[in-house]
Amino acid sequence: MLKLYGGARSRASIVQWYLEELEIPYQFVLLDMEAGEHKQPEFLGINPMGKVPAIVDGDFNLWESGAILLYLAEKHGQMPESLEKRSQITQWVLFGNATLVPEILKEESRDRAMSQLLPPLNAIFDRQAFLLGNEFTVADVALGSLLAYLPIMLKLDLSEYPAVVDYIKRLSERPAFQKTIGKRD
Repeated sequence: MLKLYGGARSRASIVQWYLEELEIPYQFVLLDMEAGEHKQPEFLGINPMGKVPAIVDGDFNLWESGAILLYLAEKHGQMPESLEKRSQITQWVLFGNATLVPEILKEESRDRAMSQLLPPLNAIFDRQAFLLGNEFTVADVALGSLLAYLPIMLKLDLSEYPAVVDYIKRLSERPAFQKTIGKRD
């Protein structure tokens, strides 16, 4: 059975959400980050960076939430056949982790980042239900989870972006979201 390693308040919940969406059985291994369990040799053998989330799937170890999401989508037949569609999914996963979150987390760049990044997202969700159209994909788990954290963790007011707010609401009503990320509210 796949093992997912995470901390109490970590991005492991993003991976959990996707595992629940796919109805994949898994064992969640909660590491006590304050006690340094993520720095112990046993876990460093899984992820030498000492960060969560990480998975062990048989003899295969993988870390970084975006990489794990893409792996699970590919392994479980949730990636499109066309290179272009797969690349669009990868683009959104990378955008969330490498652009959106770092820019919005930094207080000194937050206002500029929000004014640059959220209007185009709002326009996308004004036209369509999900990132790639009307079909929910792993890209929505990756980016949607990060967007959902903004009002919760950073207490950001997103009312200026009503289509983004509606998108987050749509995602938060999914049973798998409620079972995982929704428990953190």
